[in-house]
Amino acid sequence: MKVAIMQPYVFPYIGYFQLIDAVDTFVFYDDVNFIKRGWINRNKLLINGKEGMFSMPLKSASQNDLIKDTQLAIDGIWLRKFYSTIEHNYSKAPHYSSVYGLIKTVLEREHRTIGELAMCSVEMISDYIGLKTKFEISSVDYHKNNVKSGIDRLLAICHEAKATVYINPIGGQALYSKNEFKNADLQLYFIQPNEIRYQQFGNEFVPWLSIIDVVMFNPVDVVQNLLKDYTLL
Repeated sequence: MKVAIMQPYVFPYIGYFQLIDAVDTFVFYDDVNFIKRGWINRNKLLINGKEGMFSMPLKSASQNDLIKDTQLAIDGIWLRKFYSTIEHNYSKAPHYSSVYGLIKTVLEREHRTIGELAMCSVEMISDYIGLKTKFEISSVDYHKNNVKSGIDRLLAICHEAKATVYINPIGGQALYSKNEFKNADLQLYFIQPNEIRYQQFGNEFVPWLSIIDVVMFNPVDVVQNLLKDYTLL
């Protein structure tokens, strides 16, 4: 049983979906503190041929609040501006129609918090590209766990999920020791995305944008191949 545990990010980059694809169960870690200027409520799109940031508006953004309690402030004005940005920059992309409809479906559902919106964006994209991974939510499925934070919480969730393998993004190499996980009867691997390239209107390629960009330009079968383009360390 392979497990990953990650904060929910809104329309994250393809590496996030590679991690989802690499495991049997993916746990949204939503009962930890919100990270300001992180990737929970924002990501990057191709805007006028260059990398540009988008952010989901919040009522407040405090690192003292949990992700699951951080409320959204999306209104009709913001939605119209965001849809206009998508239309202006992607209307000529080969899969614009289906992906634009998917984005609207995600954003126009009722979401109270950024956690709810981010999880919805990930689950709906995962369904669109054919991923079969099981999703769980730490605040719902592991709320009885009395270990509150840090590596002990991750290990406790893994044990409760009956995991034998834990896979973490490559940035975790500075935080987690394979021996520490081995002592807890878990194998630890780090996932490193390989260089991923695809056609973007024939211009100079802009890498590591939101998954929105990937699915705008690539059919599902190509995206599925891109998801396998990583190294486990």
